Amino acid sequence: MQDLEKLKEEALSLIGKVQEEKTLEELRLKYLSKKGEVQALMAEMRNLPAEEKPKFGAMVNTLKSEISKALEEKKAVLDELALNHKLESEKIDITLDAYHFPLGNMHPLTLVQQEIEDIFVGMGYKVMEGPEVELDLYNFERANTPEGHPARDMQDTFYVSENMLLRSQTTAIQMRALEKEAHNLPIKVICPGKVYRRDDDDATHSHQFMQAEGLVVGENITLADLKGTLELMVNTLFRQGTKIRFRPSYFPFTEPSYEVDMTCHICGGKGCPTCKGTGWIEILGSGMVHPNVLEAAGIDSKKYTGFAFGAGLERIAMLKYGITDIRDLYNNDMRFLKGFKHN
Repeated sequence: MQDLEKLKEEALSLIGKVQEEKTLEELRLKYLSKKGEVQALMAEMRNLPAEEKPKFGAMVNTLKSEISKALEEKKAVLDELALNHKLESEKIDITLDAYHFPLGNMHPLTLVQQEIEDIFVGMGYKVMEGPEVELDLYNFERANTPEGHPARDMQDTFYVSENMLLRSQTTAIQMRALEKEAHNLPIKVICPGKVYRRDDDDATHSHQFMQAEGLVVGENITLADLKGTLELMVNTLFRQGTKIRFRPSYFPFTEPSYEVDMTCHICGGKGCPTCKGTGWIEILGSGMVHPNVLEAAGIDSKKYTGFAFGAGLERIAMLKYGITDIRDLYNNDMRFLKGFKHN
């Protein structure tokens, strides 16, 4: 019994003085392992009279529990001290300037495309896309430009096969929209995408460029609807108060057809080098959807009318951001692209 009390005092005293987890583990092994001192006491029970064994065994178990509890409490204290030390030594000064991760820039064509899509989605249009390798059927025939039509000479096209080509206009997407939604009128779609034409690249021309075309078909759609839509577009893209004017033109899929000019966004229509002193800048082509186009899609042209328009995204980007050479948009020059910061 005296050995038990002595062992208890010794163990609790040593545990109370421990400063490191390593030392604490050594004490645990010393007292509680299979070859430890508590277990050695249990082995001495065989030397005790039978009537004393239960009492002695209970006292050894109590000692074992007290030592275990003391070890656990000390470990909790040491863990808390270690955590506090770590927090203190590894703390972060949140007042220091953060590291600025470099972000990529939005390409000017992407910025313009997204801005146009946002304008028309806000007016209830759907964004529609189509294949860049297109059927002649949708690129020309459905757009009122059958084989042999002189208007095909207006576009020197890349043909893949007799009936397949790299689309030369996003009008092809409009033709697919008419076919798909012919029995679900009205139709309101905006169609952005790449187009391809055999052209010599220079400061204002490229064999590959981007267009965004809009199409509306329904009952009682008039030229006034087209004008109001385009006025909203140019006022949003450029500046409030921008006016537009229509000049008669020709496109096989619209009748009547118009080139659309806007007042110069630089001088406000007063005349400057950008607009060559006229006060006006050509911005896009438009018109009322030709009855032949509606009928080809199975739409009654006597009941339904519509308008369409198409703008080159490169032209809008060049006007909007003061870019003088279309080739800058495709040269992948980071010095140029870094001018268009990520929003």
